[in-house]
Amino acid sequence: MGQRLLVIEDEPTLARLLSYNLIQEGFEVDTEDHGSAGFEKASRESYDLILLDLMLPGMNGLDILSKLRHQGLTTPIIILTAKNGEAEVVQGLKSGADDYITKPFGVSELLARVTAVLRRTSGGDEGVLPDQKDGSIIQLGELEIYPEKYEVILGGQSISLRPKEFEVLLYLSRKPGVVLTRDDLMNAVWGFDYIGGQRTVDVHVSSLRKKLELDPDSVHIDSIRGVGYKLVVNKKEALLICYK
Repeated sequence: MGQRLLVIEDEPTLARLLSYNLIQEGFEVDTEDHGSAGFEKASRESYDLILLDLMLPGMNGLDILSKLRHQGLTTPIIILTAKNGEAEVVQGLKSGADDYITKPFGVSELLARVTAVLRRTSGGDEGVLPDQKDGSIIQLGELEIYPEKYEVILGGQSISLRPKEFEVLLYLSRKPGVVLTRDDLMNAVWGFDYIGGQRTVDVHVSSLRKKLELDPDSVHIDSIRGVGYKLVVNKKEALLICYK
């Protein structure tokens, strides 16, 4: 049985083309052309990936995305956006989208992005996070990271991170004080075959930085103009990386 995909797209011709090409690749595809109906279907049924248009009747794509993530749905979501929709892309990534495709797009790009996201989210990418060991606990000052549980505690308080924010933090935490380029982060977290731009990295780091402001005296992320980012640990804090 093939992987199940849900396409929420109100333009009939595009919806048919998406469905046809995905079925030809061996996927099982359901479609919805109304925002509210799409939200209900995504909430009620189990899918391996959702393709979500942002301009929909009844409930727009950003609202659907935010509500699904608020419910705790972790199904990977690729948003479909217009050519001039940069602001919507940024908001979509902040709300938990895994990737985006800008209209118009070709079949090859669509299939490449779907395949890449499914591979990343199903654990098919080896080496996405370097030197990860089962059961590891990383502690940097007041920051505690539990890779297996996707949990982060800062100053004794739990911080809620989206999956990609967590993976960015985890990658930075394994090389504290080291400047990592946007390409480093892109390849490590999103994979070498990710087609999206470096803006994706900037959006996730910006969101992550705000969440770390809970205890900025312990750890924070510095921007190195034109290069990338580094995780800075207060020198007065003990640095401990332990594996259990």
